[in-house]
Amino acid sequence: MLNFKIGTQAPALNLPASNGKNVSLEEFKDEKNVVLYFYPKDDTPGCTAEACGLRDRIKDIQNQGAVVLGVSPDSVASHQKFIEKFKLPFILLSDEQKKTCTDYGVWVEKSMYGKKYMGVARSTFIINKEGKIAKVFEKVTPQGHEDEILDALKEIRTSGNPGLGNPDIRRPGSSSHG
Repeated sequence: MLNFKIGTQAPALNLPASNGKNVSLEEFKDEKNVVLYFYPKDDTPGCTAEACGLRDRIKDIQNQGAVVLGVSPDSVASHQKFIEKFKLPFILLSDEQKKTCTDYGVWVEKSMYGKKYMGVARSTFIINKEGKIAKVFEKVTPQGHEDEILDALKEIRTSGNPGLGNPDIRRPGSSSHG
């Protein structure tokens, strides 16, 4: 379970990006809201569905004053292939050391067929222009998640409080996209 209080400062990050540069949240401060989505692995079915959903709604997301950044433990080279294969119009960040995943609480113990292992819990954070957490989505279902993100961005943009929007953290089962 993620323990982030809405309105608190987002953990800093500075990661190698698919565009050949290092990217930090500071670059977007006072300029853009950031959709920071964490996913397990490039070019796998769920991660591809999530990335392509965001790709297909990128103009709508940008029109809400936001930028999309994807984060996984994959290498920059893997990210570049993933972007090229699916024509993804946003930057992917490489967290091979899992520091940012750990800082955001998404590097967790998972279980499959009775075997335990460490991996990324698919999660999305919307970080406002002030660098504060405005919305958290846990245990994301890839299909339709782009619509949840867009709804949250619209709410943040029109709430009169550009930093917070609805302070609820979406829990599994509370989504209308079920």
